[in-house]
Amino acid sequence: MKKVMKEMISTLLYLLGVLLLTYLVITFVGQRTEVEGASMETTLYDGDNLIVDKITYRFRDPQRFDIIVFPFRHKEDTYYIKRIIGLPGEKVQIDELGNIYIDGEVLREGYGREVIKAENVGIASEPIVLGEDEYFVMGDNRNNSTDSRTEIVGNIHRKDIIGRAWMRIWPLSRFGILRHR
Repeated sequence: MKKVMKEMISTLLYLLGVLLLTYLVITFVGQRTEVEGASMETTLYDGDNLIVDKITYRFRDPQRFDIIVFPFRHKEDTYYIKRIIGLPGEKVQIDELGNIYIDGEVLREGYGREVIKAENVGIASEPIVLGEDEYFVMGDNRNNSTDSRTEIVGNIHRKDIIGRAWMRIWPLSRFGILRHR
């Protein structure tokens, strides 16, 4: 009987340790999230699963072109996935031809799916000066993305960044293994 109790306690402690470790990893290291919508195409697609790295930004600041996850402040349990374009202290502006300027210099990048149409420049048609803890973000599908060019999203504060997209895990539905919801 003592041996059985000892085994039960040992198993219980093991399971508690696994649960604690899982909680710590999900809370502080990484978590899975699913992409909804087309704003990050052609980099990320609707239904893609991502592992979000929550630890890197504890040791370094976010970098230009990182893909980050942050909460949408107007709807609970809704998170946005966007690419960092402007960094703290920079001035961002987009002209009517779709050119993105950082501190007066054209940004050279190849992430945008297409040229930004004049009607999608949004509030960035006027210079936006980022605060010391603010980032300007955009979706890669530039003409189909609600991002820092809109007042509803605006600049993203450093404290609101949950983490960076680290790894994409394609949904099994693409391989005919599971049906997409």
